[in-house]
Amino acid sequence: MYDALVIGGGPAGLQAALTLGRMHRSVVLVDSGRYRNGSAAHAHNFLTHDGRDPDELRRIARDELARYATVETRDATVRRVREAEEGFVADLDEGTIEARTVVLATGMSDELPDVPGLHDAWGDEVMNCPFCHGHEFEGRPVGVLGNGPQVGEIEGMLAPVASEVVTFRREELAKVERDQDGLLAHRVEGEPVRVAGLFLHPHTAQAAPFAEQLGLDLLPSGCVRIDALGRTSRPGVFAAGDLAHVEELPVPMPSLLGAAAAGLAAGASAVRHLANPEAELRAHPFVER
Repeated sequence: MYDALVIGGGPAGLQAALTLGRMHRSVVLVDSGRYRNGSAAHAHNFLTHDGRDPDELRRIARDELARYATVETRDATVRRVREAEEGFVADLDEGTIEARTVVLATGMSDELPDVPGLHDAWGDEVMNCPFCHGHEFEGRPVGVLGNGPQVGEIEGMLAPVASEVVTFRREELAKVERDQDGLLAHRVEGEPVRVAGLFLHPHTAQAAPFAEQLGLDLLPSGCVRIDALGRTSRPGVFAAGDLAHVEELPVPMPSLLGAAAAGLAAGASAVRHLANPEAELRAHPFVER
């Protein structure tokens, strides 16, 4: 029986495990090896790590976790999490894990518009976050794909960065092609347009089934409902990173640094829960009393 099971090996899960380990709580982190930013070659807007390879970030974090005797990491996939008499049980491909608390850090999955070429360029020339990848296109034309109100917001953000911002409605874009200068965006009608990069807002969904399995409250964003301390609607279950959303924020704000900060909050909340579960239950924001 571990004190905590952390599912997910991105910045949120790694930081949660580090926070628990530093308080000498027994924690096992299970990492499936699948990451939302798995196609990105560089991580940006992360203080002291700007431009670093995300794989290198994860390796550094793993090395740091290895210094703590109570922290264990496993490269495996969790299939199911269920509540048990004294905590929670996770079913893996091989065996089970029992833990008193769970920290979910499995992220979200992105569903791109059905435009040929987008998937091939996703993570390089095709992006969703101007904060993470906008600067790399400075002084060159960039495109924004979409039909909703977020298009104008992204245009305004990129205006000081790009030489030009070109907007494409979904129905007018036939395909995109990669070359050494960026992307060639082919319209259904008219001449192709060359841009250095293309920004869009993909449809997102939970990357793992655990929120549903545990009956957690979700918000309209599709993210797990949490408070600022990472507490979910089920006591003993905490969530951090892209899969979770503080209800008071108008929209989710995914980022590596934000995910790490959320992992720290969730890990610290798990520590407090383990130290005094009765008091934490009385103070729980989503439990009716």
